[in-house]
Amino acid sequence: MMQAPRRATVRGPTFIRTLARLTAADVPPPARSLSDQLSQWVDWTHAVALSTALDGRPPAALLDDRILRSADDDECARVRAALTSAIVADRAFAAATPRGPGPANAADADETLDFPFYRQRYLALQQTMEAGVGRLRERLRAMLTHGEPGMVRLAAVDAVMERALSRRERALLSAAPTLLSEHFERLRQAALTAAAEAADDAADDAADDAPPAASTAWLEAFRKDMQNVLLAELDVRLQPAQGLLAALRTHAKN
Repeated sequence: MMQAPRRATVRGPTFIRTLARLTAADVPPPARSLSDQLSQWVDWTHAVALSTALDGRPPAALLDDRILRSADDDECARVRAALTSAIVADRAFAAATPRGPGPANAADADETLDFPFYRQRYLALQQTMEAGVGRLRERLRAMLTHGEPGMVRLAAVDAVMERALSRRERALLSAAPTLLSEHFERLRQAALTAAAEAADDAADDAADDAPPAASTAWLEAFRKDMQNVLLAELDVRLQPAQGLLAALRTHAKN
């Protein structure tokens, strides 16, 4: 018996590996290094702003111990917890059964059987993450500006990089719902095929027997996969903020 060729191992953040696991196609390794890609993503106006931030000599600021102590509250953990709760509690992950009789409840249940509902929820949660993480980075940069010149420079560089890469980041992350739509259709088609085969197997049963209820196991599996992708995306979005927080903590220890 011939064996199917094994897919190449995908390396990278959990977000990339999770999406690769859910797709049918192999994900080729990047053809260019990260530095080469960044050189293509940062246009000349942002490059000038970045050079100014790196070469500038920001004045030393008086360090406010209260600001550094606030970093010990772990801003990232609080924002992560809030955004994780927003994802887990979203109505996209509610039970896929009608809440009661009536056309309104039936309509609510029916919309969860089509992917546009999940696309809309995914995009809404992306906006929630982008706003929450953006506010976090602003607060951490404000803390950095109360530190020594190196910390002030880091805050300026992070602000430039956020402006330079935000559009590219948004475009890349917008591919996630498209990949999930393909995964959704594969799961649904597999469930329909399995149901048709089960119906054929039961064709010899008594004609008055009630047909088996349609299984929603595939939908629950998809919802779990979608939730895992969102949580992995949150990890990626938080990485710049975690770097800023690490800088604050390092300075606080010195």
